[in-house]
Amino acid sequence: MQLDITKHLENVEKIIASHQIASGQYSRWIWQDKTESRNLGINEYGCADAANILYMIGLFPSQAGEREKWIAALQNLQHPETGLFVEATHHPIHTTAHCIAALELFEQKAKYPLKDLKPYLEKEKLYQLLNGLDWLENPWTASHQGAGIFAALVLQGDADSVWRDWYFKWFWDEQDPSTGFWKKGCVKPIAQGDSFSGTGLKPSVFPFLAGSFHYLFNHEYAHMPIRFPEKMIDTCLDIFHHSQWERLGKSVSFAEIDWVYCLTRSGRQCHYRFDDIKQALRKFAKSYIDYLYSLDPLTDDGLNDLHTLFGSVCALAELQAALPGEIRSEKPLKLVLDRRPFI
Repeated sequence: MQLDITKHLENVEKIIASHQIASGQYSRWIWQDKTESRNLGINEYGCADAANILYMIGLFPSQAGEREKWIAALQNLQHPETGLFVEATHHPIHTTAHCIAALELFEQKAKYPLKDLKPYLEKEKLYQLLNGLDWLENPWTASHQGAGIFAALVLQGDADSVWRDWYFKWFWDEQDPSTGFWKKGCVKPIAQGDSFSGTGLKPSVFPFLAGSFHYLFNHEYAHMPIRFPEKMIDTCLDIFHHSQWERLGKSVSFAEIDWVYCLTRSGRQCHYRFDDIKQALRKFAKSYIDYLYSLDPLTDDGLNDLHTLFGSVCALAELQAALPGEIRSEKPLKLVLDRRPFI
């Protein structure tokens, strides 16, 4: 059975256009929520994610003059005194990595040195950061720092091969042998709200999957092996078949790309449960695409957020690649993670 996402992607294109302030300048949202706390002006995630989505759907800026405006819009959001990109909803390491990753699509870097991140080029400081993350209670959000430090320093050209070896050695040693997630000895069901919906959910190991996703795409970028891919596959399938994350496939968020990517990319690293993986992906894709078509693009709050919309398009891109010929679009989607790390 073939699924067609052409109309949905047409809606995505219209949503991006509705968020444009000027060439290369985008808002993340175009309406407020109940808290009235959203910045409806130019936003780091608005600009970065507009570029990310347009790249994936085949509408990336191509003219030199236009590209210069996009580059300037992103580079001008950097704080020159610290080298960081700062936005209220995420840790500065996440925002910095996210903006630098968007600039890489234009083959550019941040304008100023990453002053506040340079200490982590020392092995001791890097390991202090990784060991000091909240692995027990908040692995999802903590991964924004643990993965973002790699993407920011590598894409900016500050981290050499020796530093990358230190980084991946730590993750090789710390992968949990029973679940395939990070960090060993920490993975257990925890009660945590959905990071983007705020909805309280039953205890699950899914937050560890979502955190591990961020480390996995760094491994994929560097073509590095993970130690226990079979265990990651088993846990991903168990989460899906036993509905351990109630909103999986029923939200416009990053949860979907987290689960799909962990399943597909761990599957690339071993010959294990191939048919089970395909069957789960097919079942999920049908349900998820039906859900997306049930939303009103003019009123749905998840679609209004360019950052969560980006996560959703990433999930469709990975599904399309993992299920050849089964998900149709006018242009094949290109996952940004196949070019560089970090979303």
